[in-house]
Amino acid sequence: MRIIPESELIINSDGSAFHLHILPEQLSDKIIMMGDPDRVTMTASFFDSIECDVRSREFHTVTGTYKGKRITALSHGIGTDNIDIVLTELDALANIDFNTRMVKEEFKQLTMVRVGTAGGMQPYCPVGSYVVSEKSIGFDGVIHYYAGAELIREKDFEEAFRREVGWSPYHCSPYVVSADEELIDRIGYDMVRGVTISAIGFYGPQGRYVRLPLADPNLNAKIESFRFGEFSITNYEMESSAIAGLGKMMGHKAMTVCAIIANRVALNSNTNYKGSTEELIKIVLERI
Repeated sequence: MRIIPESELIINSDGSAFHLHILPEQLSDKIIMMGDPDRVTMTASFFDSIECDVRSREFHTVTGTYKGKRITALSHGIGTDNIDIVLTELDALANIDFNTRMVKEEFKQLTMVRVGTAGGMQPYCPVGSYVVSEKSIGFDGVIHYYAGAELIREKDFEEAFRREVGWSPYHCSPYVVSADEELIDRIGYDMVRGVTISAIGFYGPQGRYVRLPLADPNLNAKIESFRFGEFSITNYEMESSAIAGLGKMMGHKAMTVCAIIANRVALNSNTNYKGSTEELIKIVLERI
C-alpha cells in the first residue's frame, strides 16, 4: 500500500492538518461550512457544548454538540482554490492514518453542507430566499486536475452551456456536477432548487462592471436566458462546484445552500443579511 510522502500531505508537528490545524479526533462526520470565520462563531453560539475552537488563517473550526448531534462548523474562506485545500484535508483527517501515512482500510463518509450567500439570476430567486444548488457549473477548473473527473461530469449539459453562451476559449472549460440527492432532499425540501455558477472572482468574472470594462458585457444576459431541459441558472457564488465535485469524487455527501443577498436581474441587494443567514444556519443545524 502507498505511503503518502511528507511533501504530498503536510502534517504539523502537533499531528494536525497543515492548513486547518485540527487533529483527526477533533473532526465530526457532520460538517457545516461557510466562508466567513465570524459566521463559525455565530454557528457555535447555538451549540449546547464545545469540544474545540481552532483558528488558522481564514480557517476557523469549532466542533461541539447541537441537540445531541456532534457537528463541526468550519470556515473555508473565499473561492474554489480554498475548497481544494479544505476538502482534501477534511478527507485526509477522516480517511488517512496520520501515523502510518496510509489510507485507512475502513472508509468514513463525511456529510458536508456549505451555507453561503449568493446573487440570484432569476426573478423567482428574490433577495431573502434560500436556494439549494442541485447542480453546479464550475468556472474554476479545479476538478479537471484530478483523474476520474469525467465520471461525475454532466457532459451534455456542459456542451449545451458552452455553445449557447458562446464560451470564450480563454476561460477554463466549465464543468457541471450534481450535489448529493439524499442530502438535497433532506436539507432543501422546502427551498428553491436550481443550478449555481461558481465563479473564479466576485467582480468581472460575475459580470460586475466597476472600472475595467467586461470582455463580454452580455454574458450574464445569456446565462439568465440559458435553459437545459427543466434547468435554468438560479444564482452565482464561488465555491459550490468544487464542493459538489470533489465531494462526490471522494465518496462524501456534499451540497451548498445559499441565502440570496442580491438579485442580478432586479439589480438590488441587501448588505444587512445577517438575519437571513442566521436563520438558514439554524435550519441546516436541525436537518443535517
